[in-house]
Parts: sequence; structure tokens; C-alpha cells
Amino acid sequence: MAGDLQLTCSDCGREFTFTSADQTFFQERGYSTPKRCKPCRQAKKADQASGGGYGGGGGSTYGGGGGGYSSRASTGTAVVCSGCGQQTTVPFEPRGDRPVFCRDCFQAQKGGAGGGAGGGGGRGRGGNDRGGGRGGRY
Repeated sequence: MAGDLQLTCSDCGREFTFTSADQTFFQERGYSTPKRCKPCRQAKKADQASGGGYGGGGGSTYGGGGGGYSSRASTGTAVVCSGCGQQTTVPFEPRGDRPVFCRDCFQAQKGGAGGGAGGGGGRGRGGNDRGGGRGGRY
């Protein structure tokens, strides 16, 4: 792998070194190149662990558990849908190596790809047809 890289933190604007050892570690695990320096990454993890993010478990430092959306679920990243070109907001930071869709295009893609857990088709979100009614979401 190449030598050390000098990157600029997207949070604090300081330059930091992405060492060749860190590059290997990130590549082995399929992680993208970091956008934040280590102190800012740690601060973001601490914020998420205290309920300030989208949860998710994922890293070994979380101690498992977690997941789902927090009370700040209305915040997100503004993107342009790869399907229809409309401006939308997604609850994650896109990595740039995959297309990002608005809710409607995502549902159309998901339905067309056959990746669902059953045939229900067109009954709305959730995929569980036992409820019968179409009232509220929950």
C-alpha cells in the first residue's frame, strides 16, 4: 500500500495523517477513507453512543446493542436522488461509491429487485400483512 496520506478533517479543518497501517486496517474491513481526524471521530462516536445519532452497533467500541433511530431522526444529509434527480434527505452520510435514492425511488428499486421477504407487494411499508387495516404507521 502507499505511504502515509495527509487528509483534512471535515469537522475541525485540521490536517491529520492517515498512516499506511491505518489504510491497511480500513481496507481489510471495507471501511472508506476517514473524513474526520481521530479526536473528531471519537467525539462523534461519543455523541452517537449518548443518543445523539442514528445508533447502529457496528464498531467493537460500542459494546453491541444499539440500532434504530434516535429522537433526532429528522436530521440527515441532503442529496440528489440518483433515480429522479430530486433533492432529498437521507439519514446517513453517503460514501459516494453507491447510488442514493429518495424514498419513492428506493421503494421502486427494492420492489423491482425482488429482495423482499415475501410476495405481499404494494401493501405499504413494513411488509407484514397481518394487521389488516391501513390506519397509522404504528
